[in-house]
Amino acid sequence: MRKAKVIRMVFALSLGCFIMVIFYFNSSLKPVSEPPSDKSSGQKPRRSPLQTLYDGDQAESAIQAIHQGRRELLEEACRSYTRKRRVLIPEDLKHVIVDDQHGLLYCYVPKVACTNWKRVLMVLTGVAGSHRDPLAIPANEAHVAGNLRTLSEYSTSQINQRLRSYLKFIFVREPFERLVSAYRNKFTRSYNTAFHKRYGTKIIRRHRLNPQPEALEKGDDVSFEEFVYYLVDPATQREEPFNEHWERVHSLCHPCLIHYDVVGKYETLEQDSRYVLQLAGVENQVNFPASSKSTRTTGDMSAQFFHNISPFYQKKLYNLYRMDFLLFNYSVPAYLKFT
Repeated sequence: MRKAKVIRMVFALSLGCFIMVIFYFNSSLKPVSEPPSDKSSGQKPRRSPLQTLYDGDQAESAIQAIHQGRRELLEEACRSYTRKRRVLIPEDLKHVIVDDQHGLLYCYVPKVACTNWKRVLMVLTGVAGSHRDPLAIPANEAHVAGNLRTLSEYSTSQINQRLRSYLKFIFVREPFERLVSAYRNKFTRSYNTAFHKRYGTKIIRRHRLNPQPEALEKGDDVSFEEFVYYLVDPATQREEPFNEHWERVHSLCHPCLIHYDVVGKYETLEQDSRYVLQLAGVENQVNFPASSKSTRTTGDMSAQFFHNISPFYQKKLYNLYRMDFLLFNYSVPAYLKFT
């Protein structure tokens, strides 16, 4: 009896050990579970706008060729006309708006559709709340500081990471059309009293012979000639930097220090804006507002404003904005008399 009991105990113990060995091998051969990925759900990971732009598998379209040409012209101009490179500092990046959700960096240039681009980015980043139509956002709200983050607000490592991996784009405009547009908006509109007080009174005091007391007080009747004298006066920039509305694009956005992937132009605004939204994969989420202004500044209008500017001051003004003409491939306007 006792021998049989011992045999049963040994058999049970052996069976238990055998089962444990089998369990061990089964568990060691089972693949480690991985977190679910886009592949397991059948979805491809979303490409960044930068990957979409430089994907070598894409068949080159006409608009891709145009933008490649613009990038190459800008790089060549930078090599030809920039003497030395320097390191970017946060102060250089105050005009570069960041959209972390879609991997976009946009350097805004006043008087080049920047209000509408800020509206679009407010929709994309969710700042606009329930608004899906950019034009539903009031223009003054689009310019409220803090609504959209700028690259200058990030740490050095975060800045470098975004400059490497985000799509960087800028929109530019014929320099003198932009300048005339700024003058018309800031000095000929009765509602812009802040600019009249801040800049108009100073311009009249310095560049008008025998100004009337009312003009010195209000600053609301600055002529275009006086505005030009103010811009080319060396004392102006010694005293303070240019206002962003007439500051040169190369000083606002530093295109020879930042490699812009898309250089949009005001002259092809709708086409270029659509291209950026397509690269970001959001063309079905938001539309760039179509231009409906019948009063926008044109080349012919600019020619009228320059008619009374002497060749001497035309030349000085051109030299001031020369780099913007060269970097973005704009010809010297035919209406200028010094050429």
